Amino acid sequence: MVLAGAVAIMGIITAQSLYPDYSIRQDISDLGSTQPPDPVIHQPSATIFNGTMLVTGLLVLLAVYFLHRATGRRVLTVPLALFGVGIFGVGLFPGNVTPWHGLFALLTFFSGGVTVLLSSRVVSRPFVAFCVAFGGVSLAILVSVFVYGLALRTPHPLAALGPGGIERWVVYPLLCWVLAFGGYLLGTGTNTDGETHG
Repeated sequence: MVLAGAVAIMGIITAQSLYPDYSIRQDISDLGSTQPPDPVIHQPSATIFNGTMLVTGLLVLLAVYFLHRATGRRVLTVPLALFGVGIFGVGLFPGNVTPWHGLFALLTFFSGGVTVLLSSRVVSRPFVAFCVAFGGVSLAILVSVFVYGLALRTPHPLAALGPGGIERWVVYPLLCWVLAFGGYLLGTGTNTDGETHG
């Protein structure tokens, strides 16, 4: 999990740095490819970003395997596996591959937020509060995008950040959790009792 978080963050930073005139107001996935009808792909940013997502997804799935063997807590490992699949799919299907990219991105965002919230059931205090905060913020922003965009059809309260800025309020809490949860597991050692901590 620590490796997954580090690879994701450093990969995104590297791809951003090599993308001509990139703005964090742009979608994160623009680093791999912008959306049709006229997709723009800049190299080496695209290869770095897509490769980063593939590696990150695989690392999360590898963590799921070991975490399930150690704890057997499906309440955490099932949504975490979906999160890993979603990340891998984002790398496998860049932004110009519709509708698959959008579907895997949505799977990543939703399953990631749910995973982070559910992780509060299997960790001890005070980390519980951080899991609730990270997962809550991510899911709240994600839901608000649909509420304001589809239901209310009014500008989002964070519209000044641009679509990429809003997206980062969904994604970065998840990446913070990935790093923090990995550190938590390293610090507490392997727990195989399957008990809920709290």
